[in-house]
Amino acid sequence: METFLLALGVLLAGGVFPLLTHRLFNFMKAVYIGATVCGCGIGLYAAGISLRSSEIVSISWPWLHIFMLSFSLDSLSAFFLIPIFSICPLAALYSFHYMNKGQQSGRTAINLFFFTVLIISMALVTTAGNIISFALAWEVMSVSSFFLVMYEYQREATRQAGYLYFIFAQAGAMFIFAAFAVAYSHTGSFSFAQFAGIPAQVKVLIFFLALIGFGSKAGIFPVHIWLPHAHPAAPSHISAVMSGVMIKMGIYGIIRIYSLLEVKDLIFGQSVLVFGMISGLLGIVYALGKRDIKKLLAYSSVENIGIILIGAGTGMIGVYSNNAIMAGFGFAGSLLHVLNHSIFKSLMFMGAGAILQKTKTRHIDQMGGLIKRMPLTGKSCVIGAVSISGLPPFNGFIGEFMIYFAAFEGLGVKGPTAILMMLAIISLALIGGLAVTCFTKVIGVAFLGEPRSDKAASASECGFAMTAPMVVMAAACVIIGIIPEPFINLVFLSLRDIHGFSAVPPDVIAGLARNLGLAARLILALLALSLILQRICYLGKEVAKGPTWGCGFTRPTARMQYTGTSYAMSVADFFRPFVKVNTVYSGIKKIFPRGTTYTTRVDDIAEITMNQGMVGPLLKVLGKLRWIQHGNIQLYFGYIILTIVVMLFFI
Repeated sequence: METFLLALGVLLAGGVFPLLTHRLFNFMKAVYIGATVCGCGIGLYAAGISLRSSEIVSISWPWLHIFMLSFSLDSLSAFFLIPIFSICPLAALYSFHYMNKGQQSGRTAINLFFFTVLIISMALVTTAGNIISFALAWEVMSVSSFFLVMYEYQREATRQAGYLYFIFAQAGAMFIFAAFAVAYSHTGSFSFAQFAGIPAQVKVLIFFLALIGFGSKAGIFPVHIWLPHAHPAAPSHISAVMSGVMIKMGIYGIIRIYSLLEVKDLIFGQSVLVFGMISGLLGIVYALGKRDIKKLLAYSSVENIGIILIGAGTGMIGVYSNNAIMAGFGFAGSLLHVLNHSIFKSLMFMGAGAILQKTKTRHIDQMGGLIKRMPLTGKSCVIGAVSISGLPPFNGFIGEFMIYFAAFEGLGVKGPTAILMMLAIISLALIGGLAVTCFTKVIGVAFLGEPRSDKAASASECGFAMTAPMVVMAAACVIIGIIPEPFINLVFLSLRDIHGFSAVPPDVIAGLARNLGLAARLILALLALSLILQRICYLGKEVAKGPTWGCGFTRPTARMQYTGTSYAMSVADFFRPFVKVNTVYSGIKKIFPRGTTYTTRVDDIAEITMNQGMVGPLLKVLGKLRWIQHGNIQLYFGYIILTIVVMLFFI
């Protein structure tokens, strides 16, 4: 535990340093990055020690002479520290060239400070040992991430996104704290260790309150609405950390509260599984319909959270059914996808940030041909897109295959569970197919073809500090995919302290890991062999270059290329009424028509329902009460006195 605290100390020192030296802009950023890399490296070392050791280490001290702050490091905590301490230093390095406006040195210094606070608070959330510690760390995490989203606060869209995120963060926290309050009312203790003694009926209430609260942070449908607004508003490296790492704190909370309650109830696994299937399917459908690349990636995070929940729900059902293989591979696949998603989603957001910096647009249809002009960014994003689509031989396939394995194992369980497992398998297959469609759209429209705007035509590769993290994460996607054995063993180690988890036979784990690795390496070898054969076949031959066939047009232009909308809209339209597609077409009304317009937009039914069913009526009621706010200070004092008098009648 001392090593872990040392890591936090180094990180805190590095976070305070920019506030003192912001006038030395590049020096400030360089020292900050060095301290962040050092602190996160120490934190990774502490997590590794905890995973190798079966001992749970704890530390506690009094706070305000009333409460006790307690933190402990077990296998589950140590696992969630790995994405925190792996992705955050890469994001810090990325920020060196991304945040390159010296005239905003003060704002940049504050942003770096809050970024450090976010890293520390996420680490403390995963190690919190009682209600007070968890609540304090959770609130610090939410507030620091709010300030990071508000970096470009001068823009109205950024302010609206920040306020929306803050509302959802605090609403989610209210549900979490309500769950803790119910637990405290039955235990009289702030300790998590007392949760197991709560009556079974109360445990169900606590779990579902926590599921809503943690689900809001994770981005579970329908409480995901803040994601597609906050991620585009935040700087791209912050979007990478929020989507790749921070929303996983919601997943951690769900799994942790399930383990603390020590209950084997089928309703837990069924509920998590259903939420996962809905989030996965609708998340990727909405992503498919988006033209803003960062909004697309935000909805893709909803999809991947759905995949993670499908794995976790399958694991919970496996625990209920006393099926060790189903439980083990369900939870293990879920956690491995947590790690994999933190890598490839952070890579994709950083790639989007690089494109945004060079083209000044997030609109996919204004890009095109970028892989020729930004080769490192383009090739890294291609690897990320293949990984996020769950295709071999990269890392996204490994976690999803383990979830498939657990779900197929669940088909042997009698009763309605087998039907749920069948639906889970179908959902995973649909999600995978739609993800391939979505990211072929991204790569095809943004990186291939010809430039669709002058900015895209003049784009160039970003600086080393931005490309290096992307290359590292792309390499990690490949390494985990072709050498999965140590990473599969890692996730099974992290399950050691989850209540109700029975050890899976080592030969089953080793056999599956070995076969997955062998298949991935074989696919990669075949791919390399085909490229070598292509080179050999063209040796000594002249390769002619010419314009792309224009389908009979004598002067083809970039506007004749597929747009993202034309590529994906027929698929999105298939999912009505769960997806609302708005089309505006002015039509052709004359023999010699003038310019016509045709636009299509995919709207989120959850957001529409919230605006029409909650926000609209609430604003209408508040508008009628506006007369209360008249500016008369004497009447304001009268309101306070009247409120106190009324409250005295109830005390």
